[in-house]
Amino acid sequence: MFSLSLTKTSCSPVYTHIQGCPIPSVQSSTSPCDPIDGFLYPAKKIPPAAKSDAEQEKASQNVTSPKADPLLKPNMETTPASLSSDFKAKVVGILLKYSSGLWAHALPKVYQDTYQVKFPEDILNNLELLSDVCIVDYVSEVPRKAILYAKPQKCIDENLNVTEKVKRHDGVKATAEQQYEESKDQYPENITVPSLIIPSEGSVSIMVLELKNTNEVLIRYVGKEYSSAQEQMEDEMKAYYSQNSTVSSAQSLSVGQLVAVHAEEDAWLRARIISLEDNRVKVYYVDHGFNEFVESNSVCRLQKQFRSLPFQAAKCKLAGLEAFCDDPVLVKAVESQTCFKIFAVEILEKSDIPPLVLYDTSGEDDININATCLKALYDKALELHLQVDALYTNVRVTSVSSDGSLYCQVPSKGLSRLSEILQKLEDYFLYKQTSEFNVLLPFCGKICLFPSKGKLAPRICPHRNIKIIHTRRALDVQFMDSGTVATVKVSELKEIPPQFLREVIAIPPQALKCCLADLPPNTGMWTPDAVLWLRDAVINCPEFSMKVIKQDASKGIAHIYLFAPENFPDMDHSINRQIKNADLWKHQKDVFLSVAPSGTGFTKAVGDAVPALQLPSGKLEKSFPDSGREPSGAVSTTEMPPPLPLPKPGDLMDIYVSVACHPGHFVVQPWNELNNLYALMEEMILYYSRAEEKPVTVEKNKLYAAKIGDEWYRVIIKGILRNGFLSVYELDYGKHEFVSEGKVQPLLDTFRRLPFQAITAQLAGVKNQQWSEEASIVFRNLVEKKPFVAQIQAVNDSTNSWDRKIVTFLVDTSLPHIDRWIHDFVSQSLVEFSKGD
Repeated sequence: MFSLSLTKTSCSPVYTHIQGCPIPSVQSSTSPCDPIDGFLYPAKKIPPAAKSDAEQEKASQNVTSPKADPLLKPNMETTPASLSSDFKAKVVGILLKYSSGLWAHALPKVYQDTYQVKFPEDILNNLELLSDVCIVDYVSEVPRKAILYAKPQKCIDENLNVTEKVKRHDGVKATAEQQYEESKDQYPENITVPSLIIPSEGSVSIMVLELKNTNEVLIRYVGKEYSSAQEQMEDEMKAYYSQNSTVSSAQSLSVGQLVAVHAEEDAWLRARIISLEDNRVKVYYVDHGFNEFVESNSVCRLQKQFRSLPFQAAKCKLAGLEAFCDDPVLVKAVESQTCFKIFAVEILEKSDIPPLVLYDTSGEDDININATCLKALYDKALELHLQVDALYTNVRVTSVSSDGSLYCQVPSKGLSRLSEILQKLEDYFLYKQTSEFNVLLPFCGKICLFPSKGKLAPRICPHRNIKIIHTRRALDVQFMDSGTVATVKVSELKEIPPQFLREVIAIPPQALKCCLADLPPNTGMWTPDAVLWLRDAVINCPEFSMKVIKQDASKGIAHIYLFAPENFPDMDHSINRQIKNADLWKHQKDVFLSVAPSGTGFTKAVGDAVPALQLPSGKLEKSFPDSGREPSGAVSTTEMPPPLPLPKPGDLMDIYVSVACHPGHFVVQPWNELNNLYALMEEMILYYSRAEEKPVTVEKNKLYAAKIGDEWYRVIIKGILRNGFLSVYELDYGKHEFVSEGKVQPLLDTFRRLPFQAITAQLAGVKNQQWSEEASIVFRNLVEKKPFVAQIQAVNDSTNSWDRKIVTFLVDTSLPHIDRWIHDFVSQSLVEFSKGD
């Protein structure tokens, strides 16, 4: 649980506003029978309808059945007053024996065992009938899942006397219809509030309100349809009740009733009554997630206009922490990281309690909160802290990044423990040939295993910049104990068996990030030649010695001098001096490979993958699992794929607009081929991220594969620049890009079978002209990255697929009752722009 202190000495909450959302600085009750569960997902209950005479007679016969308790009044709608005092006294007699409360669903059996009379089951569907003699504590959206407590004896006696008075003076009975109308605002089961809809990812952030454990985190969504709508509603409540508090005052209160409460700082909030004690009422604020005692005169009926917004306090669980949800060390770490803070959120599944990954985006780098908190479970005795001026031997360099940084393994207790547990896991999986441990839901920060050639490679987790590709078949991962970043198939990943999970999680990552000290340039830019020289020098050498020069704690990197065993500790023959003296820094001075950020983010670019993994056996192997999976055709024999069939004038075609410059030039893709294109992109990413980089002699107007951002594309070289960059055209997406020569590889035959998907297009129905910047922006926002129906007007064919062009109308068919022709909208926009001029 969060342990939040109040900002005042009283029990009243203090409110602040974050993005228009009032936030209470007080937690809810820590009672074992916490009622929060019953308020997060309210049941959609149907108000009782007026019964016909026949139905009433049938109901009467059912009630007066010999198996039912004869103490119930048979001939009218059941209300608190309709239950006899003897029946209620029997219920009270039972509850007094259970000082810690009795589950409502257990009451019928206890009642029958005690009095040898069947308990009327209908009462369980309306527990408020017992509210005058007991406290009903709802703990779930299921009406029967509640805990019943006996009220103080004085209250029971008074309520029983009132019941008898009502029965004695009940000369003229109200009809069922009249009773229903009178009870609409009195009984909570007659008030329905829509259930909260989990938002689409990226549309909102969340705020953490309270934490019981990592599987029960109380949150509130922050966004237009959530916190902003709540703020607007509460402003309207304040305006209404400040003028109508007397008229709207609640005439009678009952447990479970939805009400409006006049809270601190003149705020009016929605709440549900938990218990009644003399003139004090305990309420749960359904939008803010905490309990509070208030005076009964501050409680009013909740008007109908304030019931349309779903309750805003919702539950979630933190993905990846489920197995340790109650661990006090982990809970404390999560509490310190999340208490009343706003986070970006990745929603993995939409369910009653959705699993989320939280990200702190307030700093330069995005921080994965789930993964950060999991570090609290590391075994401190297995952590290795490098010491400045210390010398280390038997060091293995496991990875070299494109910014010149290294990942090293140093002999330690943690490394020995890792080898032991991996051996246990290999033995376990050897006898457990099953799909039971396949990873079904990958996400950033999840720790899992990667089998390769019958061995288990050190632990991996989806990379801090994970990008699940299209059909979720492939993703980028980082090997925790070697630092290598690679692309793997989801089907190759394995869950850690539960019996090994804590032991595996307790071992800190064994890859230590380092960089070579005293190397130019200070900007951190490494030429491709320097990176390749360093990889060749260190990756294939079994061990090194190193000296730590300084520690950069802010970036988590150690500055070191690295030595081959025979040169230790001769500084002049260190790897640092050798690469510094080599003629590697004068070529392509303005060419550099991207430097991956040191923090943990999920929106930045992924660093280059390194083509080597260190397996537990000590043997180096390439990072693709086996040569049998490598696509055939290392040398291209096919120049061009077959041309994409173009529609004829007058034909209709489903298309997707990938690029839009202006109405005179945009690029479309055939909609029915997109799945094939996505599959091709996945295969290219899997192959090129695992294959060893090959030197390429580039030629203009030839086909290649180029890495642009995190993905690989089929391109044609349009120009070769002097500074080592290339001008390329993406043949499937229609974009022009600049890439360095080091990002280009041969395009294999297997990747030339699918026709190039990009089709250059011009909008029909508008006059071709020099398009203004305003018109271009409007058109781009209107059509780019969206599907349409194209009605072809003309086709301009060509030998080269990238030179072919269509003239077409675009029709937006996404609206329910009307089709929108884009050329009409563009023409109207041109008229508006001309008026503005």
